[in-house]
This record gives sequence, structure tokens and C-alpha cells, in this order.
Amino acid sequence: MSGQFEAVVEVDRPIEEVFAYLADGRNDPQFSPRVLRIDRTPDGPTAVGTVFRSTVKDAGMKTAREFRITEFEAPVRLRWAEVSKNSVTASEGGYDLEALGEGRTRVRIFNVLEGHGLGKLLVGLALSAARKDAPAFGARIKAAAESAIAAS
Repeated sequence: MSGQFEAVVEVDRPIEEVFAYLADGRNDPQFSPRVLRIDRTPDGPTAVGTVFRSTVKDAGMKTAREFRITEFEAPVRLRWAEVSKNSVTASEGGYDLEALGEGRTRVRIFNVLEGHGLGKLLVGLALSAARKDAPAFGARIKAAAESAIAAS
């Protein structure tokens, strides 16, 4: 079983700056409290092939996660795939950005969650929790981006 969750939010900052902020996955802990640590390989700007390795805490358990950037179309589209071997993974995820004018940006984030082994029994619970948190997750992205990016 697999399924998708998503959130859509409007950020009061220009699209190019919002994209740059979100493309640097090292900013994830600013809006995702489950991310305890994250590193980028290789060092340098994010591009197709960049890998982000993180330690996350889900349901009280710490796990190692590894995501590879699969598409990078600044400033409108970013895609990733989880390559780590966990019971529930994000087989595909991404950001879609749209300029709204007057320095505002619509951001859509989504992840497709997939269960493996025992995770096939857990993925429904993970999806339910992610869907329930999606509006708050979007609000955290908005707040973090607006805090990190100076107003024009």
C-alpha cells in the first residue's frame, strides 16, 4: 500500500528566494521537528544527484534517512526520492512553486509514502498522521521561510 499527502501554503516572499531556501534541505529542521540532523553531499549548491542524509525521530524511534534530488528546475520544481531502506519511505516527494505577484509564492509540498516489509502494515498509520499534520506542516514552512528570508 502507498499513498500521498500534501500541503499548500502561500509564502509572503519572492519565488526565487523561497525556492533557494527550500532547495537547501539543511533548512528542514527549521520547519520539521522530526528532523534532528541533516547533511548535504556533495558540499555545494543543490542539484540533481545531491543527497541529503538525516536522522529523524518518528513515533519515538530514530531512523537514518537518505534522499536523492531527482529533478531540479529553479525556481518552480524540485523532486526527491528516498533511497534509504526503512519500513516506510517517501518513494517520491517534491515542491511545486508558483509566483503569485507582489513578492508572494504558492508552495505545494507532497510525499508519496510506501511501506516495505512490516511497513506495509504501518504505512496507513503514517499516512493518516501525515495527512492530519499537513495543514500545520504547511504553516510551519510558511513561518520558517518568512522568518529566514528578509522581507523586500
